[in-house]
Amino acid sequence: MTSRLPSLNGLRAFEAAARHMSFTLAASELNVTQTAISHQIRRLEEELGVRLFIRQNRSLSLTPEATEYLPGVRAAFNDLRLATDRLLRRDDDHVLTVSTLASLAAKWLLPRLSAFQEAHSGIDVRITTSTSLVDFQRDKVDAAIRYGRGQWAGLRADWLMADELFPVCSPSLLQGTKPLKCPEDLRDHTLLHTSNANSDDWRLWLTAAGLPTDISKQPGVTFDLLFVTIQAAIDGIGVAMGRTSYVQDDIAKGRLVVPFKIALPADAGFYLVSPQGRADTPKLSAFRNWLGTTAHAAP
Repeated sequence: MTSRLPSLNGLRAFEAAARHMSFTLAASELNVTQTAISHQIRRLEEELGVRLFIRQNRSLSLTPEATEYLPGVRAAFNDLRLATDRLLRRDDDHVLTVSTLASLAAKWLLPRLSAFQEAHSGIDVRITTSTSLVDFQRDKVDAAIRYGRGQWAGLRADWLMADELFPVCSPSLLQGTKPLKCPEDLRDHTLLHTSNANSDDWRLWLTAAGLPTDISKQPGVTFDLLFVTIQAAIDGIGVAMGRTSYVQDDIAKGRLVVPFKIALPADAGFYLVSPQGRADTPKLSAFRNWLGTTAHAAP
């Protein structure tokens, strides 16, 4: 005898509530009321003849039966999402969606992207920015440009370029009452910092230059995105720690200068990352070939 499948709405409510451990958050995600979630899960429990949640005053937990049931339900929904994604992608063969860091997009990728569009007019490139790692099963993204050491399980990672770390500033700071002539002169200037991933750059460079790292702790200005930090340096607000890919164009055009000859090699680099199963699609292969050539070209 064939088993009857339980309510799809009930299963959706169960999966969302179990993921959030909250009926309220599940209701918000599914755009229904908390009461609706509660009714759908109660109806599912009645259909299955199994209790799924232990409801307490201010907490929610799964029963042992629900804990065993959840992985299969979650896998089924993931399979449905992937199947739908594959179906819809048949109409999106000309659309290439690439995720990257906002600063890399603003300072390196976007100024060069018109060359790719001219060479491949049939490919519609869409750029998204995020600091988080891409979930290729969940996000509608074909590839990502990420900084690291090229070791992402189950993904293809193609090397693009490496960076060096070195101070940069506006040409105007080389002159004036407190000119930048040697690294020790940094004590007389405002240091510009970037939080999160690049927060340690100044300390690393000062160590390589043989200077006390406490210079990096003097009063300065901190920004949350590197391209904003670089713009502040262009505007003469202070001295920023630059990375090659983010500042090479501004140096070439005279908006920034490198006051000292000391550069510190970065310990990682940029990669084009994509799922193994979709890495060789025509649109992604074209973008990979162009990107590799562009990354090795002079600024």
